[in-house]
Formats: sequence, C-alpha cells, structure tokens
Amino acid sequence: MHKSSRIAITLALTAGLGALALAAPLARAEDDTAQAAYADIERTLGLVPGFFKAFPASGIAGAWAEFKSVQLNPRTKLDGKTKELIGLAVAAQIPCRYCIYFHTAAARANGASDEEIREAVAMAAISRHWSTVLNGMQIDEAAFQHETDTVLKLAGDKAKAASAKAQ
Repeated sequence: MHKSSRIAITLALTAGLGALALAAPLARAEDDTAQAAYADIERTLGLVPGFFKAFPASGIAGAWAEFKSVQLNPRTKLDGKTKELIGLAVAAQIPCRYCIYFHTAAARANGASDEEIREAVAMAAISRHWSTVLNGMQIDEAAFQHETDTVLKLAGDKAKAASAKAQ
C-alpha cells in the first residue's frame, strides 16, 4: 500500500471517529428536544396523539412548533373556525380521511355550523372544478387576470352605487 493511501485511510478513519464522537451528544440533545416537545404536546392537548409519536423524533420539535404556532395560536389573523374550515377544504381536495375528520370536528368545536362546513367543502369543489377548466383549456393567464380585475372593479363600483342610493 502506498504511503498516500495509508494517510488517506487514516484521515478517513479519524474523521469518521470524530463524527461518531460528535453524534452522541447530538443524539442526546435531539432526544431531550423530542421529549420536551412530547411533554408540551401532552400539556397542550391532554395526550400525545399517535400521529405525533409516529413523526421522526429528530423533527418533532419543529413540527409541533409549526402546528402550535399557526393552527392552535389564537393570536393569528385568522380565527380558529376559519382555519379549520380552510383545513377541511384542503383536506377534501387532497383527499385525506384523517384530515377531513379532524378539521370537521375542530371546525365544529370552534363554532362552525353544518351549513358553514358544507359551504367550505363546496367552495373547495368549485375551486377544483374551475381550476380544472382553466388549466385544462390553457386559458391565457394575463387575459384571465385582466378580466378578474375588471369584474372585481365593476362589482366594487356597483356596490358603492347601491350603498349611496340606499343612504
């Protein structure tokens, strides 16, 4: 074996051992972070649902932080009912039975009526329908945007005129 090959092997082994030495504290830190996330999930929800337990421990803290800071946060711009109706509409399109069940129940818990739930799903269906038409028929995007802006301006003008007439 050439001297340069022995040096390369020695360097590779040294680097590998160094990485292993660093990995142990990182693994302990990840485990501590995961355990802290599981404890916070249990404090917040009353238990740690199986889907959180199934998530890789190395990423659960970030996944929980995202879930908690957007979906469960009452200080965001969208109220809980609106967030859950959006979640239901998206879940219906994916489709995901688990998400449909969760977001329907959560929407109801946040005060959504059966009619609001039906309307959210119908809006998802309408968006999907027209998206299929627009994309499938390759409607010119610039023309579509111009027509949309024009329609919305005309609707706004009409609403202002009706409001002025009512006063």
